Amino acid sequence: MTTEAVLATLDEYACTYCAKDIDGLMAVFDEGGNISVIGTGADEICVGRDQVKELFLRNFSEAKANRFEWHWKDISIMNDHAVIAVKLSIHLDISGNALQVPVRWTVVLRRQNGHWVWLHRHASIAASGQSEGQAYPQSEQ
Repeated sequence: MTTEAVLATLDEYACTYCAKDIDGLMAVFDEGGNISVIGTGADEICVGRDQVKELFLRNFSEAKANRFEWHWKDISIMNDHAVIAVKLSIHLDISGNALQVPVRWTVVLRRQNGHWVWLHRHASIAASGQSEGQAYPQSEQ
């Protein structure tokens, strides 16, 4: 049951994100100010509810997410804390153009009042100058 409850937060995030429901999306996160999000954009390092909310509102203004497609998941649960590592694709509509973005996430959660809330989400995209089987990009980007 605990693993399912932790995984359910991914679908809750995806549902509220696709609906552009900022209040529902922020409810996935811890109510206190001790949250952070690192996105794939160069300036996407946010700490605290105000900065995280501002980032999501910017995301909503730039594109419409239609679906999150989960590919691989790994979960570690330690008492009242959990870590999810996940590989996914986000299906977007940007100015009428369909785009599929492959992303990797790490999410840190805490059990609070009987349910799981997010403390941190880190997103990354594989380095474009780095081939499979290579540890580092082969040229400066």
